[in-house]
Amino acid sequence: MNRSILLAFLFIQNMMAAQISERNLSLEKWQFKNTQEQKWLPAQIPGTVHLDLINNKIIPDPFKDENEKKGQWIENEEWEYKTDFKVTSKELGNDHIDLVFNGLDTFAEVYLNGKLLVKTDNMFRKWEIPAKDFLKEGDNILQIKFKSAVKEGKELAKKVPFTMPESPRSFVRKAQYQFGWDWGPRLVTAGIWKDVKLQFWNTAKIRNVQIQQRVLTDALAEVSFNMEVFSDKEGDYSVKLDQNKENHSFHLKKGINRLSVPYTIKNPRIWQPNGWGKPELYNTGISLYADKGVQEIQNTKVSFGLRNIELVQEKDAAGKSFYFKVNGKPLYAKGTNWIPSDSFSPRITKEKYRKLIQDTKEANMNMIRVWGGGIYEDDEFYKACDENGILVWQDFMFAGSFYPADEDFLNNVKEEVKDQVNRLQNHPSIALWCGNNEVDEAIVNWGYQKQFKYSKNDSLQVWKDYKKLFHELIPNTLKESLTPGKNIYWPSSPSIGWGHKESLSEGDSHYWGVWWGEQPFEIYNEKVGRFMSEYGFQGMPTLETVKSMFSGTPELHRENPVIKAHEKHARGWDIINEYLKRDYTIPADLVKYNYASQLLQARGMRIAVEAHRRAKPYNMGTLYWQLNDCWPVVSWSSIDYLGNWKALHYQMRRSFEQQVILAEEKEGNLNLYAINDGIKNFNDVNVEIKAINFDGKVVEEIKAFSKGNTLESILKFDPVEIKNLITESEKNKTFLQLSLKDKEGKTIAVNQHFFSKPKDLQLTKPDIRIKKIAPDEIEVSTNVLAKDVYLIGDIHFSDNFFDLLPHTSKKIKLSKPMKNIEILSLWDILHN
Repeated sequence: MNRSILLAFLFIQNMMAAQISERNLSLEKWQFKNTQEQKWLPAQIPGTVHLDLINNKIIPDPFKDENEKKGQWIENEEWEYKTDFKVTSKELGNDHIDLVFNGLDTFAEVYLNGKLLVKTDNMFRKWEIPAKDFLKEGDNILQIKFKSAVKEGKELAKKVPFTMPESPRSFVRKAQYQFGWDWGPRLVTAGIWKDVKLQFWNTAKIRNVQIQQRVLTDALAEVSFNMEVFSDKEGDYSVKLDQNKENHSFHLKKGINRLSVPYTIKNPRIWQPNGWGKPELYNTGISLYADKGVQEIQNTKVSFGLRNIELVQEKDAAGKSFYFKVNGKPLYAKGTNWIPSDSFSPRITKEKYRKLIQDTKEANMNMIRVWGGGIYEDDEFYKACDENGILVWQDFMFAGSFYPADEDFLNNVKEEVKDQVNRLQNHPSIALWCGNNEVDEAIVNWGYQKQFKYSKNDSLQVWKDYKKLFHELIPNTLKESLTPGKNIYWPSSPSIGWGHKESLSEGDSHYWGVWWGEQPFEIYNEKVGRFMSEYGFQGMPTLETVKSMFSGTPELHRENPVIKAHEKHARGWDIINEYLKRDYTIPADLVKYNYASQLLQARGMRIAVEAHRRAKPYNMGTLYWQLNDCWPVVSWSSIDYLGNWKALHYQMRRSFEQQVILAEEKEGNLNLYAINDGIKNFNDVNVEIKAINFDGKVVEEIKAFSKGNTLESILKFDPVEIKNLITESEKNKTFLQLSLKDKEGKTIAVNQHFFSKPKDLQLTKPDIRIKKIAPDEIEVSTNVLAKDVYLIGDIHFSDNFFDLLPHTSKKIKLSKPMKNIEILSLWDILHN
């Protein structure tokens, strides 16, 4: 062989051996069993014991029928997983081999070839174990034994001298919703819920990359790539960024080294939230070299965005502001709350994440709150938020309970926070880190101390533990782990409970006077806080999802025990019915009841959102509860478990439009508000008001003007006396058509205002006709007002649950061709 060819071959071989490489052990053949049994069964990794039991037909699907009850025994058992895999001599030739578990749920013992490597106690941590000394050439056996999280939690609870609420869930670092919620089943899982890998490396490896934004202007961005590099050999190394030809040289000591590589971007592309521009992203390759830049030992890629975010809290006459300033401008936050989109999170696909986040973008949202009782979501969730301009309010995983603060618990949480922050820190979508969901609220307002007969010292200990965890450990860990501008921290959501006056004048607010307090929807007009981070109302899922609750032929009536079992709130049906009586009627037929409950939910949330937006800039954020579901259920969601839009999601798309014209009735006047959340201003605007009866006749027509007349953010118009528009006797058969127009007469926004509750409207039966335009498009028309038109089908309609005005038509796109489309309107509900 030619000597130069031989040298080149040896160089390539050396490079290949030096490169970091991985093997995904999740792809091996896995088995599992109950530790009390002998028989091994096939398992799928990532997964959970419940999914493996379902796949092996040991238990029925807990999402169907009343099967949830049949699987409760699983949480008290111990389970074992194993796989056999081969390791080659070439693989063993690497200097280092790490066994990496990205997620073990939760109390596990890991054995490799019979040797105990680690005991785990946190579902949310990454476990990286040096394994070279325990591997052998040829066959190897990996075993993971899982203890019952319920039993382990009960043992931990015994160490506290008083009763803690929600025991044992608050003692285990595990997804809290698995223990059951008022929208989710109790399915306490165990298993290898994320990938298992073998990582082979030599000489050194990059353990963490942090993008630090030092300067950002329209002309220039100065960025530092801060890296944590572990080296097992002291020597000279270099780092190169793929957009920069320059090699940056470093002398590394043995052990952990922290490096910083500067990078300058001229005329940077700025990441913008949805509605303000493109969410621009950069993807940069990073290469680590040894031997003075000759030998590449690792290359990795990092995605990031350039943006500035501030949380502004300034004292004012009413209290204290609470809003986000993004890229130097105040942002009105419009969005929702996110729960895990499956009770078995390993089966949430990339496609499901992306579809749900795309649905938030399509509904004109710019923020989503990741609720603290679920999981730190998969990378795909945050990538989708980055790419769609959706800001993320990220709770840490604590919700609605008291939590211990002993040394072991705090150390465990600290490592959890570090792992998650290192993983998520470079996502431009993350706007805020929040300590918990409703833990402050639980301590102050929920009466647990009285219920469990706490002594004064017990109560003091609870508050002391709370302060240690949420006011010391977590924020201090964030300061250690993150650069300024990325460590915005808020201890608890809400900051003040909804029964307290201050909850509406400062901080963020969870307002539950509607639903929990059974106050009328109209109370939303009065209870407006600075930033509404939670509020909501239940509605049924779509008919397709209701049918999916059954394993056999569905029996669609409200008293069916299967349908009842898929409502997890103890008083859910009673509350829905009470509100239906107020605003609609209670249909006997389930299809109509389903439709009415969705209309009810959408109506309540529309009233809330419009009240919040009219209060801008006093109020600067509205995040309704909730976007999605973890199983087929009657809940507060706007998108059901199968991904179907409920009436609420269609309504939120309308209510969250960048420019809206809103009306408020007050003291005999009609107050009009034009609101602009976009970056373009509008000059010389006015509102055209038409009073139209349900047959289409225009009763009155006027123009309303504002003294300011320039729509930058919010514009109030001179009040219009209602009696000049419509008589009292005409209120239940007339609506207002509001059109916001610019100086050229071009329509900026439209809206309808009704004076009466839905049940009091004197509607005429509409003649609604559907004309097929194309295989995937129809045109819907009517002779008289068709209120809340509902197109029924197991497809997605481009619009639904809409008002079709007299003598008008509307074109609707279909997600797939459909032969027969059923149709309902509010008239069908009121004339049961």
